Amino acid sequence: MLVLSRTRDETIMIGDDVEITVVDIRGDKVRLGINAPAHIPVHRKEVYDAIKRENEQAAQVNPGEVATVLNANKKKDKGKSH
Repeated sequence: MLVLSRTRDETIMIGDDVEITVVDIRGDKVRLGINAPAHIPVHRKEVYDAIKRENEQAAQVNPGEVATVLNANKKKDKGKSH
């Protein structure tokens, strides 16, 4: 891990596109301003972890649920008149 010291209004760059500026320091809290292109998602770590966890859960496939969806689609197709 790279550890940097910055004071208020100082900035660090990540690559050519991500700019992080120390906006304010109050006690033990630091406010950061982050400029990044729209295609680079920026989240607090706890939000990122929640999104990752939800995506992993959504990706888990239950074979019973797949069979139910397939059977429902077959019934719809049989009921259609061509």
